[in-house]
Amino acid sequence: MADTQQVDPKAERKAARLAKQISSFSKAHGGAEGQVAYLGERGARIVLVGEDGNWGDLVAPSYEIAEQAVEKSGITTHESFDGEFAAKVKTGRYEWSRMAGIQVGGPKNT
Repeated sequence: MADTQQVDPKAERKAARLAKQISSFSKAHGGAEGQVAYLGERGARIVLVGEDGNWGDLVAPSYEIAEQAVEKSGITTHESFDGEFAAKVKTGRYEWSRMAGIQVGGPKNT
């Protein structure tokens, strides 16, 4: 029986580009782990955390493309962004000031 699953060349190219970016991030940060989060019609967010604690994210046009990209890159993925995985993220002064600014009505001009 023949495989009848349709392959979208555009989606394949996008997944390959995202996989390349994920692999580059992983190489630059001594390895990486990730988590894919559904964003609704906007697609999916791929959150990456390097072994050195640096983090970044990418947005894919669909959850399926995000999953393909992560699979192609070969990184470990997590179902959710909590616990031990979240504890690997290193935040600096910038992130803390941004978070505090959001809580108190935005950044202040000095």
